[in-house]
Amino acid sequence: MTNTPPIFHYGEDHLTAGIALAISTGSTKGILSERAKSAINQSANEVKVIAEGDKAVYGINTGFGPLCTTQISKEETSTLQKNLLMSHAVGLGEPISDQLAKLMMILKVHALAKGFSGVQLRTIERIIFQIDNDIIPYVPEQGSVGASGDLAPLSHLFLPLLGLGKVKIDNEFVRTDRWFSQSGLNPLELGAKEGLGLINGTQFIAAHAIKIVEQLQNVMVHADISGAMMIEGLLASVKPFSPELHEVRAYKGSRHVASFIRTLLDGSEVVHSHANCARVQDPYSLRCIPQVHGASRNAWLHVKEMLEVEINSVTDNPIVFSSEHTISGGNFHGQPIALPLDYACLAASEIGNISDRRIYLSLEGDTPGVPKLLLKETGTNSGFMIPQYTTAALASENKGLCFPSSADSIPTSLGQEDHVSMGSIGGRKALRVIENVEKIIGVEIFCAAQAVDFHRPLKSSKIMSAIHEHVRSKIDHISKDLVMNEMMETAIEMVKNKELIVVAREVSSKHSIALETEFSSEFDLY
Repeated sequence: MTNTPPIFHYGEDHLTAGIALAISTGSTKGILSERAKSAINQSANEVKVIAEGDKAVYGINTGFGPLCTTQISKEETSTLQKNLLMSHAVGLGEPISDQLAKLMMILKVHALAKGFSGVQLRTIERIIFQIDNDIIPYVPEQGSVGASGDLAPLSHLFLPLLGLGKVKIDNEFVRTDRWFSQSGLNPLELGAKEGLGLINGTQFIAAHAIKIVEQLQNVMVHADISGAMMIEGLLASVKPFSPELHEVRAYKGSRHVASFIRTLLDGSEVVHSHANCARVQDPYSLRCIPQVHGASRNAWLHVKEMLEVEINSVTDNPIVFSSEHTISGGNFHGQPIALPLDYACLAASEIGNISDRRIYLSLEGDTPGVPKLLLKETGTNSGFMIPQYTTAALASENKGLCFPSSADSIPTSLGQEDHVSMGSIGGRKALRVIENVEKIIGVEIFCAAQAVDFHRPLKSSKIMSAIHEHVRSKIDHISKDLVMNEMMETAIEMVKNKELIVVAREVSSKHSIALETEFSSEFDLY
């Protein structure tokens, strides 16, 4: 018996990052209800009325951008829309990932299905066919300035509707006309406003934002885990994680982090072994984990909130309310999401920055029982000295990438588009920073596991013991110099694959340990 995937109704249901990702992987199926089809057809009919009339309406029977005062005849309408896609498909660089391209199509279908864009039902159904059958368009990563919509990437995304561009079939890009000849499909002829409705919008920026929300969430959880492992390894105090401390400065992020780490470390013999030691305070990178990690979680919440507004919005232009009521406005402008993405970039970078500081602390040799450079015999051995060079390089690279893309604007379209968001650049840049942070956190786990080894036979908590065992099942304790980069890569893959989260959940379920906090639902992708 096969399980039927959950259904999402394009244009009607509330879309979240988690649902969009689920549709992209096939674990949720997106469909058009009869009500959505009716709204789509009604909007297309309204546009047809406008196109056959004499009143000039931007993008329906006029040119685009600086040509907005040039009226187009009824006979030239289809040519206008086809030329729009061809002339705007000027992206450069490497193609975006398959999932990003698929997310762009999902977001566009959801926006068009609301029935304010005049795009025909058959056009939307062709896009859904591509989503459902993993027909991935070739979309270069560069070329959008994040206003007037993500024009270049969206043009590439929808060239295949016309039989142009390239699509990926069986993991290989082929010309769309070749795919058509094999599949029996034919190019679509676009009606009035369809080309404009397809390429006006923020779906390139928003697709990147979905991946940012997903990957940053994973990074933050693993940063809490690696931080907890360092707390054990460096015999740091757990008092800074006390609930009453965070009630008097009640940010959601810091309260969540403090609660999560208390749970991770609950019952640790290592933690309790130094309860009455003489040390008064730990360095900030240990003591201030709730405040620093929590601030990044607060930023994540803001990005998630803004993203959900964006992906449930109509970001087309003009918006067609009826044949008598259209508004040419600026809903395509990426600024509302561009600013939060720059915030996310900074939030991610800070997670890597403080992680690198904890890695450095672990090498100093100031913790009882933990040798300098995390190796008992140094001199001829450099130990873990150089992995921290790598994390320092990554942290520095991230700092250079933190200049906000949205602080820049270069006029385009002969000055008609005289302020742009550069949100597409901010989205690409934030993902690069997060990928660097994944590496830093992986290296911290690599070092923290070594530090914890020196406190044996004292036991960690149930959850942290299982996590440490999982790390050691793939990476051995190091007693002398050897080539470490493959071990570091293994640790990084644990982060990317969410392995330690899975381990923590399995243990918590087995021993009835509540990992959730009162804010857990807010920090969920759904």
